[in-house]
Amino acid sequence: MKQNEINQPKIAPQENELGVLPVKHLLVKLAVPAIAAQIVNVLYNVVDRMYIGHIPVTGALSLTGVGVCMPLIMLISAFAALASMGGAPRSSILLGKGDKEEAERTLGNCTMLLIILAITLTLILVFYSEPLLLAFGASENTIGYALDYMNIYALGTIFVQLALGLNSFISAQGFAKVSMYTILIGAISNIILDPIFIFFFGMGVKGAALATIISQGISAIWVVVFLTGSGTTLKLRLKNFKIHGKTLWPCILLGLSPFIMQSTESIISICFNSSLLKYGGDTAVGAMTILSSVMQFSMLPLIGLAQGAQPITGYNFGAKKPERVREGFHLLLKSSLLYSMGLWAIVMLFPKGVSSMFASDAALLDYSAWAMRYYMLFSGIFGIQIACQQTFIAIGNAKTSLFLAILRKILLLIPFIYILPMFIDDKAKAVFLAEPAADSIAVATTAILFMVQFKKAMKKLEEEKRIA
Repeated sequence: MKQNEINQPKIAPQENELGVLPVKHLLVKLAVPAIAAQIVNVLYNVVDRMYIGHIPVTGALSLTGVGVCMPLIMLISAFAALASMGGAPRSSILLGKGDKEEAERTLGNCTMLLIILAITLTLILVFYSEPLLLAFGASENTIGYALDYMNIYALGTIFVQLALGLNSFISAQGFAKVSMYTILIGAISNIILDPIFIFFFGMGVKGAALATIISQGISAIWVVVFLTGSGTTLKLRLKNFKIHGKTLWPCILLGLSPFIMQSTESIISICFNSSLLKYGGDTAVGAMTILSSVMQFSMLPLIGLAQGAQPITGYNFGAKKPERVREGFHLLLKSSLLYSMGLWAIVMLFPKGVSSMFASDAALLDYSAWAMRYYMLFSGIFGIQIACQQTFIAIGNAKTSLFLAILRKILLLIPFIYILPMFIDDKAKAVFLAEPAADSIAVATTAILFMVQFKKAMKKLEEEKRIA
């Protein structure tokens, strides 16, 4: 350890662990809190829908109304990812190289970007919520509920941007437990406040939105306090808020892939909702709200696992340790597949039981049960997609990661939503089948590209290590 400190004098002992401790030990240490945080984050995101779906009399329509808000909510999260999911891996790589000053400048620049994005998004949502929601699949029966939720949620955009965006910089430093607490604090607040505002005060969907933005505000305060305190390695400093193109532009390029992955979820929700409203009415749109919630259970813990692996991969890539990068990826791939296959089995065997967490309306539950089996038909292999794509991001390969994000969402899924109903008599079923059709092609393409590109990257790293 002393020799390691001599070789890398600019790096604190906390970061040195990423380069010297056993990779398996590090992955457990960092991934377990990250996965726990993402599971809690799933609850954070879906708890509103779980409560709303059980509101007496109006529960089904209220759930559908909030469901058409999801494209806008996902878009807000996507802009947070643009800054954080590009900036955080960059900061890990810079720490691995021993350049703490530039890593802190990256944090400051990305924070300023998050603030600018939050102000812009808030203004757009305040003035244009209704036409956007109508375009996203709201009907005359559900637009009132959608507006009630969105008009309040929009006011908390700054909290969402800071809580989600800056938390990635905490986990990127190796503080997985602190990152988990960020999500946990907000989630517990939301779970407590939701029934108080929704049922006790009788505010319905307005109460759900108010509970959410208060909870996000608490999380945002926690993150800022930590990053300005003595416990962090990378400190949030006002002097670094001044934007430098050389610092911010690489972060934006690297963040484009997760941004497209998340923002296209918004576009895809519009495509799904509008098509399902046409072929299956409000019940089909309500079922899609349930399916997207279940898909979050499938995706976010996988992302949490990848976030746990990212500091290990990024740091060791920057420190020119290819053998540790390889080991980290192999562990990530095995763990991701184990999780995605396990969840797939549960969904295939008990679709109605899973759906009942989000609604109590019998017709909606029956519809969601069969739709779920079609929609998540190939979700079991999606662990491959996440492991490969997130590793591309961790080692700074923005171009390939960006292509893969565009391929699955824009080039495959959106066209399939409109093409498959032309060839299948049950139009609504055809829309749900678009997801597995896109997933199967995307996963195969990702696996092939990763084998080629990752091998080249490791060969180059080994050569650089030999020369050094």
